[in-house]
Amino acid sequence: MAKTKNKAVFLDRDGVINPLVYNIETKEYESPNFPEDFSIYPFVLKSLQTLKKAGFKIFVVSNQPSAAKGKTSIANIKAVEKLLETFSVENNNLIDGFYYCHHHPEAVILKYRKICGCRKPKTLFPKRAVKKYNLNIKRCFFVGDQDSDIECGRAMGFYTVKIKNKHSANKSLKVKADSEAANLYAAVLKITGGLRCKLNNT
Repeated sequence: MAKTKNKAVFLDRDGVINPLVYNIETKEYESPNFPEDFSIYPFVLKSLQTLKKAGFKIFVVSNQPSAAKGKTSIANIKAVEKLLETFSVENNNLIDGFYYCHHHPEAVILKYRKICGCRKPKTLFPKRAVKKYNLNIKRCFFVGDQDSDIECGRAMGFYTVKIKNKHSANKSLKVKADSEAANLYAAVLKITGGLRCKLNNT
């Protein structure tokens, strides 16, 4: 008998799990470049617990090019990433996998200047997760606040949910998602409530 395939939710990080941070130099809201700038939205714990209770695998897929652009060090970027990993571990390993792209095609740090397959909307990371965790693409979702998230999810054949975040609105104008939600918890309620009607029949 063939092994039953798993269902999963893929999450962007910044603007979905944690607030974006205002950068006074660029005058834009961006990902946190230092661990002291990182915080987790209060509804995230309940959101992830709800997904796990419903039987979903959970993955974080995030572009993190700030070190490549010279805005901070890779040590700081990894320290921020560690904070979310620790949060997951301390709450019974809620997140099954973390996928971070540190490249950028116009990076000032040559080590990270690359046109890669892991930077969203490219799909290298979701494809790895699908293979490693035996996922059923028809039972997978991608939740993000930017067009690149939705493009990535659509390219994979996932059901997409766009978070309406005012601080990333300028990067969320061109690509329409299958559904929209005010925040992660609202998205989770839609997903666990049978957003994809045939979810339980595929």
